[in-house]
Amino acid sequence: MSETTAPSRQLPTLRQALANGRDMLQLLEVWADRRWLRDLDYGFAQTLLRREPDMPPMALLAAALVSQQAGRGHLLLALDKALADPDACLSLPESGRSSTAGVVMAHALLAGIDSEAWCRALQSSIAIGDGSTRTPLVLQGSDLYLYRHWQHERRIEVAITARLKNPLPIEAATVRPLLDQLFPAATRPDVEMDWQKMACALCARQRFAVITGGPGTGKTTTVIRVLAMLQAQAMAEAPARTLRIRLAAPTGKAAARLNQSIAAQVQGLDLGNLSEPEVLRATIPTRVDTLHRLLGSRPDTRHFAFHRERRLPVDVVVVDEASMIDEAMMVALIDALPDTARLILLGDKDQLASVEAGAVLGSLCARAESGGYDSETQRWLEAASGETLNTALVASSPRLLEQGIVMLRHSHRFDADSGIGGLARAINSGDPREARQILEQGQDVHAPAVSSSEDRAFLDLLLHGHGADAPGYLACLEVLASKRPNLAESTAIDAWALAVLEAQAGFQLLCALREGPFGVRGLNARIEAALMQGGHIGTGSEGQQWYEGRPVIVTANDYNLGLRNGDLGITLRVPEGDGAAPSTLRVAFHRQEDANAVHWVLPSRLQRCETVFAMTVHKSQGSEFRHTALILPDTPSPVLTRELLYTAVTRASRAFTLFTANRDVFDVAVTRQIERASRLFAARR
Repeated sequence: MSETTAPSRQLPTLRQALANGRDMLQLLEVWADRRWLRDLDYGFAQTLLRREPDMPPMALLAAALVSQQAGRGHLLLALDKALADPDACLSLPESGRSSTAGVVMAHALLAGIDSEAWCRALQSSIAIGDGSTRTPLVLQGSDLYLYRHWQHERRIEVAITARLKNPLPIEAATVRPLLDQLFPAATRPDVEMDWQKMACALCARQRFAVITGGPGTGKTTTVIRVLAMLQAQAMAEAPARTLRIRLAAPTGKAAARLNQSIAAQVQGLDLGNLSEPEVLRATIPTRVDTLHRLLGSRPDTRHFAFHRERRLPVDVVVVDEASMIDEAMMVALIDALPDTARLILLGDKDQLASVEAGAVLGSLCARAESGGYDSETQRWLEAASGETLNTALVASSPRLLEQGIVMLRHSHRFDADSGIGGLARAINSGDPREARQILEQGQDVHAPAVSSSEDRAFLDLLLHGHGADAPGYLACLEVLASKRPNLAESTAIDAWALAVLEAQAGFQLLCALREGPFGVRGLNARIEAALMQGGHIGTGSEGQQWYEGRPVIVTANDYNLGLRNGDLGITLRVPEGDGAAPSTLRVAFHRQEDANAVHWVLPSRLQRCETVFAMTVHKSQGSEFRHTALILPDTPSPVLTRELLYTAVTRASRAFTLFTANRDVFDVAVTRQIERASRLFAARR
């Protein structure tokens, strides 16, 4: 289909489209021509009409729209909202909202539909059911689902509810001594309550738990103590048997980062006077897999080796960066878990949700801020932890879901005076004025004025940074040049590569978009050209694709190479063989099982990778950089949201820089939240 063909068609009138299925399909084809719908959405409607020739036109329209909504991450089409705000439903571009040249506009069509009449039309179609039988679409009240999304939502609710309904029969008095050993009074934070200790207490009695919190609140530290507590309990009951624990993350990058963090923390864990501390330490796993590897992904299929008929041999599964888990992956995970196994999710509820449909962690943690505990949970948590729960966090009408969720509230990374922490909080609260004030203060956050992405001052800042805590790309290249070893010994070369990889984590430019002057593709090319023109990197080989200093990101799991989607590497020139032969290019990565070792890969073997002077904010999830910069486009875009800004800001540990030629774009993004239509645990329990 081509947009240029649309105006030449004899288009149906509004009345014809509402009265005849074929006329409605013709109209949907025009919408697809104009990219208001995807070809997939139009094809879905076309298939339904082929199977049900007398399908009501309004049902055909709804089918195309629910498919279109799924492409935008929504689990359903809310019919009432679609009628109230058609433009928001379709997310039409500005040009589409104003154009009336021979095209029946979305808002004009939907304005002619009555809500009750629309529901009656849907109910009369054989393609739409109530979920009791398998039909392409499911209607629940005024919400229309694709069958698989309706089924997934229900299965997630049923599985989580079953785990929460019957807390484990563990006495608080048996947990209290363990927690007192793992959280000695001398290390208690100077805050009203030790939320990490409270989170451990909650995990002691629940087969399903969520630990959420912002950056630096200690989610990983907490879960290590949870695992130590659970293993200590198991060893006390049966010394010969320890729990089978698996650790996982949605992406390779997140798995590698957790692997590095957890290995170091397990070794440094103070086990106090617990019985046989070194034996206990050895039972805490440090290997982290991707969810795909944990479940046993099969090539060229969505199915996994472990499922409802063949469960994982585990007692506990911990998943980090749970905000990136989409609805389908969550279903696959809970299907593969034995009914008796514990599932613990870790994640920041305010980060970007998965690229795929659903926002599981956001839905689960919708009320995490307010606690929502019942009086029984309150009594048990206080007895097990020795902490006192604020009565404001005890609900008068509690839901079952909240009894398995705890929010960590004290950041150990950002203190009260931190600009990064303050900016993240202002963005989360939707306050653009406060966010601007923090940016103007210049304390570890910066917002230099730039006229465009081609501004010379902008490129200079990317290369040089501004200050010791806010380096640019040249800092990594300087380490590459200054620390290059004179000897060809592998130990010296590996030490040099590790130093370069450490410097690479010093700075990263993030983008909201992939295409356009403010997108990843264009900026990667401009930064690369600026570095070449300045003589900081040489011209490449193999069609100028590879050169020393080229940073790359792996874009797909490659288990043969031991690489995961999201892994970051740096291209280096190293001696070949014994050093007598000419040097050759190799790409250095951190080794998955040991962050202090280097994994070398030939460039020719990297089939799925990209240059990464700039990366999207989505790709940055699960990473941390000492200095992070974000560049925003000069005009508003639907992808610019509060969650995207928050995720970008919290990737920085020491300094954050915002580049924008139009501050209004930033203000609009602060006030706009991602709203993914879902009914997961909504108005239930």
